[in-house]
Amino acid sequence: MMFHPAQGSQGSRQDVGTPDEFLRAVIARFGPLDFDLAAHSANAVCLRFYSPDEDSLAQDWTTLGGNLWLNPPFGRIAPFFRKCKLSAGEGRRIIALVPASVGARWFIEYAFDYAAVYFLNPRIKFIGYDGGFPKDCMLCVWDYTPKDGWKKGIEVWEW
Repeated sequence: MMFHPAQGSQGSRQDVGTPDEFLRAVIARFGPLDFDLAAHSANAVCLRFYSPDEDSLAQDWTTLGGNLWLNPPFGRIAPFFRKCKLSAGEGRRIIALVPASVGARWFIEYAFDYAAVYFLNPRIKFIGYDGGFPKDCMLCVWDYTPKDGWKKGIEVWEW
């Protein structure tokens, strides 16, 4: 039996925003963002989004189309990534921004071999977070309808 330590928020803030400069780079590369899968009114990047009251994990993401944005609570990535793996499909691309924790069980089980991975350079400075975020981040992109040179693999993206 293998022991896997639980992932936890360790008291980190879960309500920060994604900077506009980075979002513009994401839109330039992947196209417009159509739906924010985990947000609240102060940090949503799309007009349409699931709020904490709506519980994104209880919703059927397969009814959504286009580019779905996900910046999940970093203390609860595993259930969101499981849902990404199960929900990606034709006409639906899921783009998730998370810490670059490639040794985490959630990355191995739900992203590695299932999503394109983009390690981000430089580090992101989240809105509402004093100073730069202390960890490297990555985008994981589940897309089963490749367009414009999209491919599954790993890349360092100098956004």
